[in-house]
Amino acid sequence: MKMRIIFVRHGEPDYEKDCLTELGVRQAQAVAQRLLDEGIETLYSSPLGRARQTAQAFAEAAGAGQTRILDFMREIRYGREGALYDERWNPWTIAGSMAGDGQSLQNPQWRELPLFKDNTATVDIDRIAGAADTWLSELGYRREGLYYRNCRPDSGEHTAVLFCHGGSTTAFLSRVLNQQFPYLCAILHLPFTAITILRFSRHPGELSAPVVELAGDSRHIRLL
Repeated sequence: MKMRIIFVRHGEPDYEKDCLTELGVRQAQAVAQRLLDEGIETLYSSPLGRARQTAQAFAEAAGAGQTRILDFMREIRYGREGALYDERWNPWTIAGSMAGDGQSLQNPQWRELPLFKDNTATVDIDRIAGAADTWLSELGYRREGLYYRNCRPDSGEHTAVLFCHGGSTTAFLSRVLNQQFPYLCAILHLPFTAITILRFSRHPGELSAPVVELAGDSRHIRLL
């Protein structure tokens, strides 16, 4: 069975209220219309309001059923406990500075770097990595070493959509694509309602790497 997972970042938010702005609502409606032809069968969302509101726009447009909540895909934090969201600890800012200084963004020891070592982002990234493998196993794709074995009983097709966040999506992709998190921060910037698609093997028993069909595409909101 071929599994496609469509990741959708939420629309423009009011972070303090954890909901969408008026523009964010229009963005959510636009991405909902775009997704109607994707053959989506299962709908997932982060538990946060801005993601759930974006998911609701699709559910209403598609006449979809229940939205399943994946708590582990809530947005990552950054900073130190008691002093969250200081820009110095922003992983995207750190990755940009590393590139500007000529440091390797693929350093496997990045967690030991000063601005990552005591950063809540690192805790959340590792939490998502472990939970991602558990969830994929429930979907029929078991991690073995660096790749995923198709444990599903047939070769049919299934498409799921997951409405979530830029940071949690990046952390998920870092795990399943075996790329260091700072590297993906530097090369993958996800606009509001950006679509990213992973495709997993359709052949039962096969061990393989997931394929990136699309990454960070937000063409549906260009004229909003």
